Amino acid sequence: MQDEVKLLSLLGICRKGGLAGFGHDAAKAAMREKSARLCIVFADASDRLRGEFRKRAEETQTPLLELPLTAAQVKQATRIPAAVVAINEKGLAQKIRACAESCEATQ
Repeated sequence: MQDEVKLLSLLGICRKGGLAGFGHDAAKAAMREKSARLCIVFADASDRLRGEFRKRAEETQTPLLELPLTAAQVKQATRIPAAVVAINEKGLAQKIRACAESCEATQ
């Protein structure tokens, strides 16, 4: 639970700093432009969206995380409902990955 709060806080920092693309089109553009350092797909994303971003991540060699958070949780933390997010800042991408790994280890 505490790791989920930390993940949501990091996403909030990304939004406030303009360091992430929230939603399908913004994430797709960031990956196409090679500015995405990490792509995150959330638990309630459709199978089509999940498959599309898995393929795009492989093509662009962008790390992909699939997190158990929902778009509603993301909206609560960032005020932007999104099932996919591209993180464009290397340091925050690394922190999010580390936090997600920590989350998986405790489950």
